[in-house]
Order: sequence, then structure tokens, then C-alpha cells
Amino acid sequence: MSGDGSLGERRQSVQAPFTANGNGVVSGHTTDRLRVNPSRDHKPDSYEDLQQLEFSPFLFSSLEQYLPQSMLRASRDSKLQYMKSILLRYSPEGERIRVQRHREYRQRIISNYQPLHRELYTMHAENFFVPSFLRAISENTEESLRRMMTEPSQGVYIFEMLQPRFCELLFSEVENFERWVHDTKFRIMRPNTMNKYGAVLDDFGMESMLDKLMDEFIRPMSRVFFSDVGGSSLDSHHGFVVEYGMDRDVELGFHVDDSEVTLNVCLGKQFSGGELFFRGVRCDKHVNSETQPEESFDYSHVPGRAVLHRGRHRHGARATTSGNRINLILWCRSSGYRELKKYQKDSCSNWCGECSRQKKERQRRTITETKLEILKRSGKSTA
Repeated sequence: MSGDGSLGERRQSVQAPFTANGNGVVSGHTTDRLRVNPSRDHKPDSYEDLQQLEFSPFLFSSLEQYLPQSMLRASRDSKLQYMKSILLRYSPEGERIRVQRHREYRQRIISNYQPLHRELYTMHAENFFVPSFLRAISENTEESLRRMMTEPSQGVYIFEMLQPRFCELLFSEVENFERWVHDTKFRIMRPNTMNKYGAVLDDFGMESMLDKLMDEFIRPMSRVFFSDVGGSSLDSHHGFVVEYGMDRDVELGFHVDDSEVTLNVCLGKQFSGGELFFRGVRCDKHVNSETQPEESFDYSHVPGRAVLHRGRHRHGARATTSGNRINLILWCRSSGYRELKKYQKDSCSNWCGECSRQKKERQRRTITETKLEILKRSGKSTA
């Protein structure tokens, strides 16, 4: 389910009033209870055929996996009413209004925009992905995943992913959408506050396809490599394309993403420059701390090749000096991880490079002081 402006933060608002108890269940102010961890063996119902829902049907499908065991066996209507009561109780009215307006905005686009390549709007894995990627995901082991990728810098994974034909079609579809926006003078929301160009793919009909991309292909990898930041419980996304060139965004400043895990795939076309640079993973407290030499890594984009990294991995894009470059970006989020972070007493993150450096420095000082104290006592004893 898409995240920006409509669905991504909804689960976060829903669970905020709950607290965890000792049996793995999250309790609310009444007898309503949601599980802390999703029921992975449960296949949720689809709610896409229902009309006039106050919340996205994808949100209900995602939330269903967190229902108590007794509710999982209930009818779809019973589950729907149960989840609606929770969502309505804990989602602020102002937030629901904002969600509704964004859904109406999205519906206006989908009702009027005519897709150029409809085959892109439904997941066709054999036509989208290269064989090596499909084989690794199918085997679904850490060994198979590592075989098809490289890790040139800690926490940055690079692998071949998209077929050239898919890149061409998606590039063409985005150009067609941009022409429609220009011709109709329709005001669209750009992907984020940093990019003045590009488009949100979820807003013109690709939400379902991207949801499957996250669920079936990104989450299996994130479960292995990013479990410490909610990689195994990704449940929402924000999917978009960004465009770089002399007549587009030229570069992108140093930043972190609003995601737990980010997928970045170059679609083409001909270009030079635009290297991606990484400068270490940081928590909120240390986002502006100094970069250590081993944390610096620069990457040159290749069409069809993907980069997977933590959202908190600091990065940016150098200037595109010629041609045009377009990239597919998928910000993957875990509402469960974000909610549990609120209750963590220890502010130190084991995945943060600066937190780890400071912890090691404290340990080093402690060991040094202990050694000096032992030597001191030993000297007195000898005297």
C-alpha cells in the first residue's frame, strides 16, 4: 500500500494509543487488541471490491495480519467492522480528512488519465525482472540472495533487477503522464520536498503493482539484511520516479529517506554524472555527525541495476552533467517498527554508525582505565 499522503502513516496513527504486554499482544483502551507481530501464515482477505471505505482497502489487508487469533477466523465483514472501529477510534478526524482528500485527488487522476502501457499496472514478474533476480527470490535463502548481489559498502546491496524492456516501458509511461499533466494543466504532487520533477506512481494507478513488488520481492530481502530496522514487517510504501538532467533536477543534497528500507533502480536513459554517494547510517540524534573514512562510498548508476539500503543511510546524488536520468524509488516502511521505537528506553541504535563508534570508544576507555587501575594496585602491592 502506498505511503505518501494517504496510507503510509495511517497504521502509525492507529497504534499510537496501544501499549505492549507480556504475551505478544498490543492492548488498547478497551478490549480491542492487536498483535505486536503479524500472523505470517495468515493470508488476508482482499477489500478492493468494497466501495466508499473511509480507509484504503490495502490498509485493511495489511492490518488484518495483526488481528488476534480468534478474529482471523471470522467472516470478512466481521473483520472489516472490527478494524474500522479501531481505525476510527484512533485516527484523528483531521488526519482522516487529509487522507480522504488525497484519495479524491488520486481518484481524479485515475479517472481521467489514460495509461499508455496497461501491462505495467499489474505485476508480471517474468516480464519485469531478470532471471537471476527471480531465481534468488524463488529460492528465498540468504545464500541465494547473496549470490546474486554485491555489498561494496556495509549495508549497501547492489544487484541486477529490471529487464531493459520494462525500463523502457516505465520511462515511456512516465513521459506520457507528464504530457497529460502539461496538456490538462493538472496540478500534481511531486514525490517529496526535495525533488521538483518526477511523479508519484501510486497516484496514477500503480499502487497495487508496487505493493506486490514490496511484499513479494523486497520484503524477503529486507527480512534477511535489514531485520534490525523492521525489514521483516514492511507494510506500506511510497513509490515514485525522479528525473535528473540539465532541464530537470540537477542533483540531490545530502539526506536520509522517510523509510526503513529504500529501493533505488536506474531506468536510463543516456546520461553522465549523477553518482550516488553514501556516508554512513545514522539515527536521528547523530544524522549530522562526522563521516568515518570507511563509511564513504560512491556508486555510478547502471540502467536496470538496483541499490537496496536502509532509509537512514545518509546519501545524496551528484550533479547529472549531461543527458537525462530517471530512477524508480520505493520507500518501504514498517508501521510496527515505528510504533515500537516509541517505547524503546535505550536511545542508542545498534545500526547507527556513530552510536556504535561511541559505544566502542566507551568500552575502550573502560578497558584502559581498568588496566591502569590494576597496574596501579600491582605497583602498590609490590612496594
